[in-house]
Amino acid sequence: MEVPVKTIGLLGGMSWESTALYYRLINERTRALLGGLHSAPIAMVSVDFAPLERLQVAGDWVGIGRQLSANAREVQAAGADVLLLCTNTMHKVADEIAAAVDIPMLHLADTTAQAIRANGHARPALLGTRFTMEEAFYRERLSSAGLSALIPDQSARDEVHRVIYEELCQGQVRAESRNAYQRVVADLANEGADCVIAGCTEITLLLSPDDCPLPLYDTAALHAQAAVSWALQ
Repeated sequence: MEVPVKTIGLLGGMSWESTALYYRLINERTRALLGGLHSAPIAMVSVDFAPLERLQVAGDWVGIGRQLSANAREVQAAGADVLLLCTNTMHKVADEIAAAVDIPMLHLADTTAQAIRANGHARPALLGTRFTMEEAFYRERLSSAGLSALIPDQSARDEVHRVIYEELCQGQVRAESRNAYQRVVADLANEGADCVIAGCTEITLLLSPDDCPLPLYDTAALHAQAAVSWALQ
């Protein structure tokens, strides 16, 4: 089979721990489909997350959108035919980023929602950063796809958020944090959740399908698979 002519563009580094997963997953999927020594044509810009995280804390999403839009144009200039923003949280400024480039952008929440609906689930437990869980930009995207997302209570949200920034984004995977996430999922299952969205691309570093009491949707893996499918069309 011919190598796909489409180049996948990655805007990553938020954090690089999960962007590394994107690179591996895209290439593994490409090799599985094409065989041999095939790998995926990829154009990537990986940013320094620390200044962006400070802007998050300050609530300067305009500044974040401006910077990531400029970075997205760099990805396009490097030859990308499609753009992936390799983070759930930064999809808060997805519309600004998509408007800044002339190539299509695959929205992470859309690829996740498609997989959930295909499996007949409708009430996902949403785990992610505080921004993703509490603000409307992500849950409304799921709602528009017919899904009703459940989020943890305040104290549980605080712990889920803390683990992401203080541990997972820094490459730390702790058993006690896995146990805490499992308790959060169990509580949401009791409230009627029928599956779990790993709504931060680092979460599956901690929580695997075998660790989760409900079906687990890995947003990074689903995003990567959708990109390869797009590139091969």
